[in-house]
Amino acid sequence: MPHTGILDVSFPSDEEVLITRTVNAPRHLIYKAWTTPDLVKRWWPGRRGEMTVAEMDFRVGGAWRYVMVAHGEFEVAFHGTYREIVPNERIVHTEIMETPGTAPDSEEGAVLNTVTFEEADGGATLVSIRTDAGSKEVRDIIAQSGMEDGVREQFEIIEELAASLS
Repeated sequence: MPHTGILDVSFPSDEEVLITRTVNAPRHLIYKAWTTPDLVKRWWPGRRGEMTVAEMDFRVGGAWRYVMVAHGEFEVAFHGTYREIVPNERIVHTEIMETPGTAPDSEEGAVLNTVTFEEADGGATLVSIRTDAGSKEVRDIIAQSGMEDGVREQFEIIEELAASLS
């Protein structure tokens, strides 16, 4: 079991990225931070900018869209569709980074993320994010994107948020 606070990134297959981190907070609070737009706005950009849009039609088949401005310089947007929701346990959704010319409802080039929340020792929660990139090329782009530092920041903020919610 990973220690609280340590982000682990691995590659279970040529097409997958697996990120795990044990967060020192109860599972229902981590899930709440993950599924409440006002809370998502606080953690999703990490410490890299400000989130301007957090649209979530949080139901199976519902769409989501997140937009952030990275330190006031450039806008980054992602969207997708929820495929499976098991409250406090699992969220499966597609994710696509918007590029010029991307239709807001396009799923072309989307990856599939499975986020799981498992109870861990001492009231902590093991969060796992498994990304099926669909190809080794896309997996490598994700792996080399610098996302690891951003995800580390996201989890630090989620932990702080959860403490403020309890």
